Amino acid sequence: MSKALKIIVLLPALLFTAIGLRILVDPAGALGELGMPLLDGLGRSTQIGDLSAFFITAAILILLGVFTGKKEWLYAPALLLGLTAAFRTWATIGHEAPLAVQQIAVEVVVTLLLLVAARHIKPAT
Repeated sequence: MSKALKIIVLLPALLFTAIGLRILVDPAGALGELGMPLLDGLGRSTQIGDLSAFFITAAILILLGVFTGKKEWLYAPALLLGLTAAFRTWATIGHEAPLAVQQIAVEVVVTLLLLVAARHIKPAT
């Protein structure tokens, strides 16, 4: 993978790390920016735990793919983000949620970026 592509792929990892950490330390602010209020009770635990894990796991997997040079690590976050975009679309079609155009666009673009990057990783010899 070229140095330029590595840098481009690292940008979402840095963004996801920042979002995940912000959810852990400032959940009301971070979740507010994601369009959801901070819930009470068990819902709050689920929001903070699941969403911080989602973002930090995606970041770690991207970092592993870039720094180990193993394309397999990039497929998992691509799948995670691709399914997120698909399920957001389903939320609109099947559950009358507003269409999250910007979020879906970012998820699709990063998914494609990760798949392209995985294709450009040369196997170790």
